Amino acid sequence: MKTRAAVATAAGKPLEIMEVDLDGPRDGEVLVEIKATGICHTDEFTLSGADPEGLFPAILGHEGAGVVVDVGRGVTSVKKGDHVIPLYTPECRQCPSCLSRKTNLCTAIRATQGQGVMPDGTSRFSIGKEKLHHYMGCSTFSNFTVLPEIAVAKVDPAAPFDKICYIGCGVTTGIGAVINTAKVEEGATTAVFGLGGIGLNVIQGLKLAGADMIIGVDVNNDKKKWGERFGMTHFVNPKEVGDVVPHLVNLTKRGADQIGGADYTFDCTGNVNVMRQALEACHRGWGQSIIIGVAGAGQEIATRPFQLVTGRVWKGTAFGGARGRTDVPKIVDWYMAGKIQIDPMITHTLKLEEINKGFDLMHEGKSIRSVVVY
Repeated sequence: MKTRAAVATAAGKPLEIMEVDLDGPRDGEVLVEIKATGICHTDEFTLSGADPEGLFPAILGHEGAGVVVDVGRGVTSVKKGDHVIPLYTPECRQCPSCLSRKTNLCTAIRATQGQGVMPDGTSRFSIGKEKLHHYMGCSTFSNFTVLPEIAVAKVDPAAPFDKICYIGCGVTTGIGAVINTAKVEEGATTAVFGLGGIGLNVIQGLKLAGADMIIGVDVNNDKKKWGERFGMTHFVNPKEVGDVVPHLVNLTKRGADQIGGADYTFDCTGNVNVMRQALEACHRGWGQSIIIGVAGAGQEIATRPFQLVTGRVWKGTAFGGARGRTDVPKIVDWYMAGKIQIDPMITHTLKLEEINKGFDLMHEGKSIRSVVVY
């Protein structure tokens, strides 16, 4: 069949809108009509050429929502007509990682996913005889896409596609980092570095968890009103306070505890220097710093061993520690019940032909999330 898609032909070049060929689903696969897709910083990270796993030509996009229109042999968990969210972190429920219950990082299709192909080693996308790579196992910058059955989450059919597509990455990553990875408890003192789409979802996750102090840290003062909208209690602009670490340590001193430091900090920037600041702003003895942002190829984090010896902990999280097929439907239900907000963060709605404008808005800091509606 034919499908319209935004194709990344090479690193650093704008996406090109074109008609491409798409083969139907094979055994254990599903064909999904994507109704809406978010434009995420991870897509930009790959398009820029900084992603060590970036492959071209490819159909990017990993934050989508749509309807199952066909299924391959052996598919039992979804059927035609089901509303689904593609999962770049699948959940097979059978691999050692899934069975361990210690991680959400399913390994069932990781090798082929990283090679830009389906589990059988082939691509479903092509232009003539030229193969196009899949992206993060999703490729939601195409009106239709094929995914493994284990990489789709069946969700409430009443939920609007142009809002819940954001749950395919940003919402789940931010809220999940709080609930699943950090396991933030009620009354905690916290700091969030970077108040973009991920950071704002961390903030609303912290509010959901009952954190007492939620400090937002960003160099853009315009983000203050956004943070407050989702539950931020304090705002700090590092450009205005000098060394941000002692400032945060002092800000978090409470009552008889005059050591200071946040119980939990979250890096949502992908900047390795900020990652160090986030760790060192943690409380001595028990502070945890969660790394969410992805740094460029070859970049490394560093701190003095003393910071770790004295009880601070560095943790990483992918997809917010969420088990896709199990947890994503629950987060959709939270949205439908009004427990979390999504609508205010969808700042721009675009057509596929306008997708490059979405990247421009991201670069200019004018959008929280742009969504393409097919």
